[in-house]
Amino acid sequence: MENFKTGLVMEGGGMRGMFTAGAIDVLMENGIIFEGAIGVSAGATFGCNYKSKQIGRAIRYNKKYSHHPKYGSFSNLFKTGNLYDPEFCYDILPHKLDVFDLETYKKNPMEFYVVVSDCVSGNPIYKKLETCDKNELTWMRASASIPLVSKVVEVDGYKLLDGGMTDSIPLQYFESLGYNRNIVILTQTRSFVKKPTKMIGLMKFMLHKYPKVVESMKNRPKRYNSEKKYVFEKESKGEVIVICPPENFKMNRLEHNPQKLQACYEAGRQSALEKIDEIKNFLNQKSI
Repeated sequence: MENFKTGLVMEGGGMRGMFTAGAIDVLMENGIIFEGAIGVSAGATFGCNYKSKQIGRAIRYNKKYSHHPKYGSFSNLFKTGNLYDPEFCYDILPHKLDVFDLETYKKNPMEFYVVVSDCVSGNPIYKKLETCDKNELTWMRASASIPLVSKVVEVDGYKLLDGGMTDSIPLQYFESLGYNRNIVILTQTRSFVKKPTKMIGLMKFMLHKYPKVVESMKNRPKRYNSEKKYVFEKESKGEVIVICPPENFKMNRLEHNPQKLQACYEAGRQSALEKIDEIKNFLNQKSI
């Protein structure tokens, strides 16, 4: 019998991550178990709920606090340099307002990784989060720290920003760890092609201390499109299953409208439901 190791790979995309939240809730509701998961940016901050087994948590708190002044507001950006207030998002919210189940997270044997971008080297770093303690939550924050609207995050001697700058769809990395039967959740449509950012000049100015990460960001479209091509090539060979939004899907990565967040979440649920039997067969798992 073929030996395989099951993995879940989650792209970022800001509030497009509500699509991922909907998809993973369906997977959890159907008892799908993974040996490992890896998330980038929103794929990390929302995807960690898989390891803590908290169905519905991501959509619940995002809708409830979508208009909170410290949760993704430009007023907070102007005051602090961060669109999302670190204390509110990574302390008050998970520890007091909508409690993240740390005990279940730690007990769940599923490995969970986040992708961050090293501002000094311009390369991705893949960090396994075993406890989600204060230090590890700082790594998670770094993974979701969008350039230009977030301060550089310093932790464990590194200077870090959004993982999507250097590895948006880390399927190949996960395969290098031995995960050879993967579900990949994308937050862009199949036909989406990333184009060069118009903000590269501003990035050169704002991140002038870190030329290598700016160069990596400049090369991001080519790298992203190559990664996406690789994902679909693997899909065509029957080696991965891809869940991605329908072609009419539109969602602003900084969206705050609760109704639109819910609609994005429902799109993720529907896309996962359409493939749930295929996923169970692919992973050789039965319904609970």
